[in-house]
Amino acid sequence: MNIRSAELASTIPFDTKKLDELMEAAGLDVLIVTSKHNVGYLLGGYRFFFFETMDAIGLSRYLPVFIYAKGRAEESVFIGNRLEGFEKALNRFWTPVAETSWMTGFDAMQSAVSHIQKMGVARASIGVEMPFLPLDAADVLRSSFGDSRIVDATVTLERLRARKTAAELVLLKQASERVVASMQATVAACRPGMTKHDVVGQLRREETNRGLNFEYCLISAGTSLNRAPSDQVLGAGDILSLDSGANYHGYIGDLCRMGVLGKPDSELEELLGEVETIQQAARKPIRAGARGGDIYAAAEQAMRGSKNLPQLDFLAHGMGLVSHEAPHLTSTGPVPYPATDADRALESGMVISIETAILHPKRGFIKLEDTVAVTEHGWEGFGDGGRAWNVGQA
Repeated sequence: MNIRSAELASTIPFDTKKLDELMEAAGLDVLIVTSKHNVGYLLGGYRFFFFETMDAIGLSRYLPVFIYAKGRAEESVFIGNRLEGFEKALNRFWTPVAETSWMTGFDAMQSAVSHIQKMGVARASIGVEMPFLPLDAADVLRSSFGDSRIVDATVTLERLRARKTAAELVLLKQASERVVASMQATVAACRPGMTKHDVVGQLRREETNRGLNFEYCLISAGTSLNRAPSDQVLGAGDILSLDSGANYHGYIGDLCRMGVLGKPDSELEELLGEVETIQQAARKPIRAGARGGDIYAAAEQAMRGSKNLPQLDFLAHGMGLVSHEAPHLTSTGPVPYPATDADRALESGMVISIETAILHPKRGFIKLEDTVAVTEHGWEGFGDGGRAWNVGQA
């Protein structure tokens, strides 16, 4: 390795050895990465401010492109929008080539094809993110590499991100703690006469004031199981379920906490206590080396015999830059994907969302959702406050 290559290697923000191994296992020679979250990850946490909340521009869309050839990190290429020239001037990109122009999806892929051809990769096996590759860009790729194999590399990139670095764990912990603090402050400000829209607006302000980017809030109130924000008016004694996602420097804080306008009665205490018991049971088997599916086995054991079993709903899934990512622990959850990690060992640095809900026909929607990081000898809960009934104004 020459001096220039050594200097470049020290700036690469991800594990190139691991990526090369994953590409080898998948039979890939080149990656063309086009999702904002994976491009940002490969660039070391970069997010372009102009297209933070949108993709459309003119008659096309913003399509960032990151090109990586197996074993040739020193030839990596980033292709972005002309406005990212400002970011380039601030040295935001570690790649040897960072190209910016008024590119949309079609033009960006034409430029990517040119760079790959210059790499001299004959009859390559090209990995793309099929769920994040527009048809116009895909057509350019297919017509340019008719002799190459184009395959979906979404799982390969998920495996690369599955184990979080220490820096990523700090961001996830901060995101979780700030979301929970926002929920506690929101419930404390709630009072009869407010609508669900009012509550969500309050939560948005609380999260924004804590440096988070608000994304959504699933909210139920009273005995209703409907979780959409609406003009439903809160009354004294109503319960609230706040299930919110907000991000902190791109990393997701996604948790659920309960509130009540007034003092919770004994039945409400019992119901939330049951949810908490299942949540804690699901954590017990978590540690590096444990089987991922043991989380479900532990939760199912805790649920067995419950008088509320028909109304119980349990889910565990990986999270990080995306709200459902590796480890994938179930194939029967609300988001469809195979349970590829149910029989695999958990790894230190993986982060798991654990959620239990009771859809009670008379008392309403009662849920806790937690964020748990896998450690060498157990687990660490992020944002573990506010787990009991948070009390609003009666």
